[in-house]
Parts: sequence; structure tokens; C-alpha cells
Amino acid sequence: MNILVLHGPNLNLLGEREPLIYGFQTLDDIYRLLEAEAAMFNVQLRFLQSNHEGELIDKLHSERKWLDAIIMNPGALAHYSFSLRDAVSAVNKPMVEVHLSDLSQREEFRRHTVFEDLMNVRIIMGRGPQGYVNALRLLVDAGSEIV
Repeated sequence: MNILVLHGPNLNLLGEREPLIYGFQTLDDIYRLLEAEAAMFNVQLRFLQSNHEGELIDKLHSERKWLDAIIMNPGALAHYSFSLRDAVSAVNKPMVEVHLSDLSQREEFRRHTVFEDLMNVRIIMGRGPQGYVNALRLLVDAGSEIV
């Protein structure tokens, strides 16, 4: 299985930015955690973090034939990026949207995501870095379908 792992704006600052909300682990820590988990299931991962919406969309487009599934923490793009949502819909592969914090306990504008109504998307939130491991396991268990 091939999984594309995408991170949106400001996630390059994990470990520094509001650690009481997002934790003290860095993005590299999360990558290492995912790589160790992926190795147990013979899963191939490719990573991209970008502060630019178009770069994330371009990566989805360019990797669409390689990837079997997506793990994405879109950051604030989750709340307003309909162009990123359209790219996920166009690629039409299973995706798990991961958020380190529990969006339902955050500001009102964060409580909904543009991806939540897509049939091929599941959301894991509020589990910190473990949410990424949970996402990978969900995708491995589901194979090519998220039910």
C-alpha cells in the first residue's frame, strides 16, 4: 500500500507553535513515528508539508496514480480550502483527515471541515501524534475502502 502524507500551513512549526494545543513533538517526530508503523505493514509513505495550498494540490495531482490512500492534516485549510477539497475528491482515494487537537473543543470556525461530507474521508482528531498512527492502521485495515 502507498500512502501520501500531507501537512498544511504552519505544521512545520510543530513543537514550537502553541505546544499546549499541538504538543511538543515536531513534524520530524511524527514522520519517524509513521515510518516505524508503516514498516510493520509493508506500507510505503511519501511526505510533504507546505504552507502553500497550490503545492499540496499539485502533489495530490502528481501522486494520484502512485497513491492508494492519503493521510492529511490540512491545518487551517481544512476550514476554507474548497480547491484542496476538490483535489481530494478528484483523486478519489480513501483519506483520513488528522487533527492533533479536538476541533469540537476549539474556536467556532474550526469546528467543521470542508472534507467532512466526502464519502471517502474519515476524520481523527484530538489524539495528538497517535492520531496519525490510528489513521495509518485504519487505512491498512480498510485496504482500498473506507467504510
